[in-house]
Amino acid sequence: QVHPVESGGMLVQAGDSLRLSCTSSGTTLTSYAMGWFRQAPGKEREFVAAISWSGATTYYSDSVKGRFTASRDITKNTVSLQMNSLKPEDTAVYYCAAPSTAWGTARTHTYEYDYWGQGTQVTVSS
Repeated sequence: QVHPVESGGMLVQAGDSLRLSCTSSGTTLTSYAMGWFRQAPGKEREFVAAISWSGATTYYSDSVKGRFTASRDITKNTVSLQMNSLKPEDTAVYYCAAPSTAWGTARTHTYEYDYWGQGTQVTVSS
């Protein structure tokens, strides 16, 4: 069972860059497609990015396309989200998520993921 654990969230200025990481305290992430989601206060959790188990396929929401990049490092058992040109509207708690089945394709809906991390806060000041 995958137990995602996120890290890297912090307070930054608009225009700055930030890199979030996700690892697992349980089963290795290597065999799983992984997703990044975020939730701002008073809003529903929304899709940000997803990466296939091989890393060959990635998907992004329109709001972050061209600014955010998802990647994975098999040797370090981590999945990362590189966030550039951050905007105040990117402020949210960011979650890493994994499905219950391995070797799947990248997925973009919250209901397609079964295991969630505790989240890491990203705050972008203007």
